[in-house]
Amino acid sequence: VAVERRPDRSLRVRCPDRVRPTDVVTLPYPGFPTDLQAQFMAVLCVAQGNSFVTEKIYPERFIHAAELQRLGARIRREGPSAIIEGCEELRGAPVMASDLRASASLVLAGLVARGSTDVRRVYHIDRGYERIEQKLQRIGADIERISEG
Repeated sequence: VAVERRPDRSLRVRCPDRVRPTDVVTLPYPGFPTDLQAQFMAVLCVAQGNSFVTEKIYPERFIHAAELQRLGARIRREGPSAIIEGCEELRGAPVMASDLRASASLVLAGLVARGSTDVRRVYHIDRGYERIEQKLQRIGADIERISEG
């Protein structure tokens, strides 16, 4: 990953190729935070190879995996671990957010998916990410909030 500081006080971050696979184990501070596990898993879905995520804090915190699979992610559970087989691309689909962290992971996955992804029950994401769609639009994301009803 290359980071370029720009004269207008912005940063440009580039990844030269696909994300590389890795193994993650959530642990108490200073270990990998369980609160980032779902979002990191979304990124690993498009990594070039197999990744392992082991949840040592909340072993059942994989509810987002089924929704990522709706987008074409290849994830399987083995006890407190998830094995993610990276794929070339995800495909847009309707998905359902179950909590704050899952919401963020589905938004990230939807941003890299081909086609449209509709994330339902976004009130979860609003608890932790104020006006996330506006912030992501400012950095070039094609995202909008659509009121249900």
